[in-house]
Amino acid sequence: MAVFKTKKTARSKEITLQYLEFIDRHIDEVITGHVPGFMKLHQVAAALYVSHKHLTDSVQKETGHHPCYFYDEKIIEKAKYLLKTTHSSVAQIALLLTYDPSNFSKFFKKWTGSTPKQWRGKI
Repeated sequence: MAVFKTKKTARSKEITLQYLEFIDRHIDEVITGHVPGFMKLHQVAAALYVSHKHLTDSVQKETGHHPCYFYDEKIIEKAKYLLKTTHSSVAQIALLLTYDPSNFSKFFKKWTGSTPKQWRGKI
C-alpha cells in the first residue's frame, strides 16, 4: 500500500510541475502573439494528457490552491513585468494579455491592491 501512495504522490507532483511549466510557456505564447488567447483549464489538462478533474485534484493536493489561482498569478507577474519594463499603456498591456482594459484594471487591483497605473507609479 505504501508503494502505491508514493507513486500517486510522485505523479501528483509531476502533474503539478508540468502544469506550472506549461502555463508559463503558454502565457508567453499569448504575449508574443503565437496563440490568440488563453486556453481553458480543460484544454490545458488535455494538452498534459490528464483529465480536468485529475489536474485540479493534483494541483490542489500539492499546493492547496486551484489551478486557476496559478494561471491568474502568472498573468499578474507578466503584467507587472510589462508595466515595469515597457512604456506601453495599461490598455495596450491589457489587450496584449487578452483583457478588456477596464476588466484588466479590476483584475489587477484585486490581486495587488492598486490599479496598474498606481502600481506603475510606485516603481
